[in-house]
Amino acid sequence: MYMERVLTANAPSGEYVRVGGFVENLRNKRYMAFIVLRDMSGKLQLTVDKGAYPDVAAEVDKLTVESVVTAYGKVVDNPAVKMGGREMVVEKLVVESVAEAMPMMADSSIDARLDYRWIDLRTEKNKLMIKAQTEFVRSMRNYLLERDFVEIHTPKIIGAASESGADVFELTYFDRKAYLAQSPQFYKQMAMAAGLERIFEVGPVFRAEKSFTSRHATEFTCFDLEFSYIDSFEDVMHMEELLLQDALKNVAEKYGGEIERLFGLKTVVPTVPFPRIKLHDLYDELEKRYGYTVPEEEKIDLSTDAEKLSYKFAMEEYGHEFLFVTDFPKDKRAFYHMRKDGVPQGYDLIWRGTEITTGAQREHRYEQLRRQADEKGLGEDVKFYMEFFRYGCPPHGGFGLGVDRMTMLLLDIGIKEAEFIFRSPIRLNP
Repeated sequence: MYMERVLTANAPSGEYVRVGGFVENLRNKRYMAFIVLRDMSGKLQLTVDKGAYPDVAAEVDKLTVESVVTAYGKVVDNPAVKMGGREMVVEKLVVESVAEAMPMMADSSIDARLDYRWIDLRTEKNKLMIKAQTEFVRSMRNYLLERDFVEIHTPKIIGAASESGADVFELTYFDRKAYLAQSPQFYKQMAMAAGLERIFEVGPVFRAEKSFTSRHATEFTCFDLEFSYIDSFEDVMHMEELLLQDALKNVAEKYGGEIERLFGLKTVVPTVPFPRIKLHDLYDELEKRYGYTVPEEEKIDLSTDAEKLSYKFAMEEYGHEFLFVTDFPKDKRAFYHMRKDGVPQGYDLIWRGTEITTGAQREHRYEQLRRQADEKGLGEDVKFYMEFFRYGCPPHGGFGLGVDRMTMLLLDIGIKEAEFIFRSPIRLNP
């Protein structure tokens, strides 16, 4: 008779159930055997009376650590058992898969662990990382769905290099060239011209950057959104701060205790509004407070060191982990950012000393947009994109959040550990 498997965390005391998972630990004694079974929800002790169930005992003798089993039996309370005071008295055991000796250890280097990522992901910390990331994305998606956003899925193979045209992967597309999308930016704006008004997308983006830092990857997951009928980029910042506040609240409520136990970090739910500061004013503050200086010509963008110091500044000045930085010069902003008195109407959002977002109000007026594209020498490269604005388009803006980078900052880990599978200029496996 078929019996549905239950997760160990949901296995009710006093009932006969079926569970399945990995053998995390095995003590196979003369008369009794004790197995620590691990699944996605937690752990459960399986207790085998070898004299009462010789068929089960024979199956236990086949086991190695990390083998996979299915067990049937009654779950009973036992205060002596450390894992929740419960155990299963096993009456039937099926060995689904016998594990060979592990090729790497939990304390191996990150690159060695990435070679066997499917084993590395079995750890409690990595499973929590995936769960927290899932909750983060679920919360953001639901927040937007409740506010009349719709989800779209844009192409990742495109006919022209997106945005700046730099750092793109080129590929052969039948008899011509194509590229992997750096972002869904152009198609998000096409959705605005289509009258969809409020859209978001969760999907992969690709950057052909030869970067070897703790926060760069050649492929990562981005949570993008765009919405119409805004008055200024302040509307975009307000949307982002509310979105992040809600997501972090949900993550804290569901996994905050586990994150603190396993990663030693408190999940802080931010207050709104997030503090805001102009780029030039931030550099002035960093020099005044910490003696941090850079040449004037380099103050057109945030350096990595300035990002890190901005976290210290934000905590000291505002008691806040987030900081909006505005008023970047046009040389460092995309051509499609709207300008007011020559200043791009956009921002970077810094969290815990790392940039997580570039957002902006977009230029929706065709003639102005064409002039700004020509100014950067992008005329022909963005010809298809320019067509979106010739037949009417509402004022709009948006931003993108790197899901993996958000996870990295939430748990204070490197980008290699924050992605399910990491890609870099030298890593294409597994």
